[in-house]
Amino acid sequence: MTLAYVLNPLDRRANDRPNAGWIAERRQRADARLIRIAGDAALLQDGTLVTANDVTAEPSVFLGLDASGAPWFACRVPATDGMRDLRSLAMEEALPPEQLGMLAQARSLLQWHERRTYCSNCAAKLELADAGYRRHCPSCGMDHFPRTDPVVIMVVRHQGSILLGRQSSWKPGMYSALAGFVEPGETIEDAARREVFEESGVRVGPVRYVTSQPWPFLSNLMIGLVGDAVSAEITIDRNELEDARWFSADEARMMVERRHPDGLYAANPYAIAHELVRVALEG
Repeated sequence: MTLAYVLNPLDRRANDRPNAGWIAERRQRADARLIRIAGDAALLQDGTLVTANDVTAEPSVFLGLDASGAPWFACRVPATDGMRDLRSLAMEEALPPEQLGMLAQARSLLQWHERRTYCSNCAAKLELADAGYRRHCPSCGMDHFPRTDPVVIMVVRHQGSILLGRQSSWKPGMYSALAGFVEPGETIEDAARREVFEESGVRVGPVRYVTSQPWPFLSNLMIGLVGDAVSAEITIDRNELEDARWFSADEARMMVERRHPDGLYAANPYAIAHELVRVALEG
């Protein structure tokens, strides 16, 4: 299974987005496509993503042009029959990976707009600009831009075992890599070391980058790492984790393959944590 949300074929045309006339022309084109989003769900019909254009559906945001030059947009709609959660679509591989990537872009951008109605500087109502990639305040002139929050997620190795943890809110049996947000003035490596120590008490030395994954719940960028521990004793922060433990390589492989005798498993296959476990086990 391919990591979800990582394949997005659209040319975002960032230099053209400020040109309102250029956007308006593409919004009216016969080959324009429109994705409909309600919360964390997208509208499907008969198992296919609904993309028929509706020029009256506004406000919309511009996603980009596909390989044929067709413009893609997205808009918010009320929840209705046919809506499917983006996580379920990924888990079931119900849509092509490229469409999942476009859905992640659409959901992240629309979610930002849901939370950015008023100016944080003067409280005036904001205006949509740059085809959805900027909100402008007509009162104080301040511009607001969509944010993506960096999250470090790391599998830690030590003497042939790997460190995984779980939160009490997760489904029974699921363990995952430890993760947390990068703080201001912090490197990716130091953020990962800090998060692992805060949650498990384990100290980490060398850290290496593996891969990344957009995560549109809420607009995060998961930065996947593998690290080597310099200590092994675990002290769990019960405010963060229900459990954390070292799993032997054999036990971790059973978790990846969903054949652990106790029903334990290593995250969902579409999530970056699953891939990090695989990479860590490969050495």
